[in-house]
Amino acid sequence: MSKLNGWAVCGVVVLSFAAGCLCTAYLTHVQAVRADSSRVFELEIYHAVAGKVPALAERFRSASQLQAKHDLNVVGYWIPEGSPAFANTFIYLVAHASEEEAKKNWDSFHADPAFQEYVKSEQTVKLIEGVDRTFMRPTDYSALK
Repeated sequence: MSKLNGWAVCGVVVLSFAAGCLCTAYLTHVQAVRADSSRVFELEIYHAVAGKVPALAERFRSASQLQAKHDLNVVGYWIPEGSPAFANTFIYLVAHASEEEAKKNWDSFHADPAFQEYVKSEQTVKLIEGVDRTFMRPTDYSALK
């Protein structure tokens, strides 16, 4: 009988530990979401000159370290496939603490002399037809906040 009681105690301890971990994880997540309530994502859609997406992607590969230097936290870069409507499109997503922080970081990035080299490059070899941008706030049920 004492062997059975030992397993029961062990089971209660494991269950209590698991419940405590779940409660802690939930409360930590709730606090993180509240703390990030002003966080925004900036969607950048570049419309490239026909056939120039590979060159534009290479330009961004080169500029990615400069973006990171100015706290532009790029979540990812994408080249759409299989849709004629997006044939000459390059997309990336930037996470910002707030829209104000985004403005500060972009201003710093654009003032950097290294960025001016990219501006000169675009004037010499035109890769971009246009850019669409928008800020987005995550929903409360979004996995990425």
